[in-house]
Amino acid sequence: MLNASYNAGLRKLRPYIPEYPVGTPDEVAMMVAGFVPIARVMLGLRKLKIFAFGPRPQDFLACNAPIKPLYDLGIEIMENSELDLYDIFLKAKGAPEIKAVAADMAKELGPGNAYPDLLEKLASYEVALIKFMEANLGASDYGVFANKCWPAFETYFGFVPCYVNSRLATRGIPVACEVDIYGALSEYIASCVTEMPATLLDINNTVPLDMIERNKAAVAGYKPSDLFMGFHCGNTSSTCLINGDLKYQLIMHRLMEPGKDPDITRGTLEGRIRSGDITIFRLQSTPETILRSYMAEGSVLDIDPQSFGSIGVVAVKEMGRFYRHVLIEKRFPHHTAVAFAPVGRTLFAAMRMLGIEDIGFNRPAGMLYPTENPFG
Repeated sequence: MLNASYNAGLRKLRPYIPEYPVGTPDEVAMMVAGFVPIARVMLGLRKLKIFAFGPRPQDFLACNAPIKPLYDLGIEIMENSELDLYDIFLKAKGAPEIKAVAADMAKELGPGNAYPDLLEKLASYEVALIKFMEANLGASDYGVFANKCWPAFETYFGFVPCYVNSRLATRGIPVACEVDIYGALSEYIASCVTEMPATLLDINNTVPLDMIERNKAAVAGYKPSDLFMGFHCGNTSSTCLINGDLKYQLIMHRLMEPGKDPDITRGTLEGRIRSGDITIFRLQSTPETILRSYMAEGSVLDIDPQSFGSIGVVAVKEMGRFYRHVLIEKRFPHHTAVAFAPVGRTLFAAMRMLGIEDIGFNRPAGMLYPTENPFG
């Protein structure tokens, strides 16, 4: 192993080396099995193409980052305008697949289908995206999207796209909101690792103290600063929600349709995110085109968030310190990819294989961050 590592360095290779790469045949077989999800990431990125529609909006400039590092990873990217998106949507009208997709939506939603009249529009949009991806993959095998989703979108398309985004995430085709290209990439990597849908959530706000007080059993072992609300408008796969319902975007409705019944702001998939183990994760470029990453394992707690959107109360040990000394200090944006499994170990190893040198994680109490004040 020592000679192998030396020779790999001579040849500028970056192999995967387990934490203790020596063992019996059975032990080494387990190491190989542990490498399989890492290999899925490496192979998946080499055949990935990211489709972006629309400019990254000024109000969410945090989603903006240079795309040159994507090519360094072997990823292709195709940037398009919102007009292109509207064009493929109009051209999909009347496609024979639409009725079948709408029927599948109705079946998936069940009693949560509050707007049956909207399904054909949503189905047209889903068909348009899939047709576009298939026609433009080129030499790539896999595709993901990062799409502009407001405010002009609702006026022209007549709905919000969140439910379609959730359905494609179920199929392993993440669609990141707000043209978050690195968010889509991070979701995709999470799906490669887990072979399950991933989602993209805002690290949104703290959990109210009265909610913590009412749910003492659920938050046992966590400090208030370990908790946050993971939220987005309605993009999370129905397989990850409790009773996902087709609804309307509350904030957009207040701004775009004040005093009216919801119309163009309908189309979110809303529900409480199922409790269980998760890993939050992101791979991001700095303005200087340096790739950074973070991951932290935690849980979605069995607590009613008492709010709207795709939402859950998330607990991560030492989240407050991680938030300050990784997310803020390293200038990560507000979106985090969520893998619905404890896969920090695999993600860390995958980032190392990609050559990412700056990898943040939630350090345990007593293990200071370089920027943490040692005097408290």
